[in-house]
Amino acid sequence: MIKKWYFYTSLTVITVFLSSGFKPFNLETNPWFLISEQDGTHYLYPSEEQSEYTNLNIPFTGNFFIGFKEAIGYRESESKYKTVNSLGYLGKYQFGIETLKSVGIHNSSAFLNSPELQEKAFIALLAKNKWELKKEIEKYEGTIMNGIRITESGILAAAHLGGAGTVKKYFKNKGKRNFRDAYGSSVKSYMKMFGGYDTSFIVANVNANVKNI
Repeated sequence: MIKKWYFYTSLTVITVFLSSGFKPFNLETNPWFLISEQDGTHYLYPSEEQSEYTNLNIPFTGNFFIGFKEAIGYRESESKYKTVNSLGYLGKYQFGIETLKSVGIHNSSAFLNSPELQEKAFIALLAKNKWELKKEIEKYEGTIMNGIRITESGILAAAHLGGAGTVKKYFKNKGKRNFRDAYGSSVKSYMKMFGGYDTSFIVANVNANVKNI
């Protein structure tokens, strides 16, 4: 009996000892991975709650507006806010100086250093172009021209590339005059590349600027 009692007592002691060695450490939250509210990243998405997006690379966005703006941003600058190209176009969406002025921005340095300002400028320009091209959108949306289905988002993307006036000329000439920028991108290619996205929430506004959107 004594041997059995000694055996079971020893087994219990050993078990308790081994178990105590596997207690989890008290972990402290390290602040280095937390996102600062001042870094501008909360302006990159429709919702300020980034936890709502499972992957910040946004591999699938369907035809949502976020897919539209991120696709254009990547095409223009690989989504780099501080990019200045060889022709002097600025930021993620590659704005020219005169275009910036049209949406109420007169300080290019402040623009380059503010993701918030760049995102607002993009929305404002879309609103202005949507107003400028409302007749073309109404007339041509859903039609086929040069093998491309015309959509509102495609028209707005083409206007971002070459301006609303260029898009008007494109339709006036039934697509026979296909404007290209200095890097070879064309109105036609932008209409195709960025067609089919949902831009319906953009309100046409000839006076749109970064302060009133």
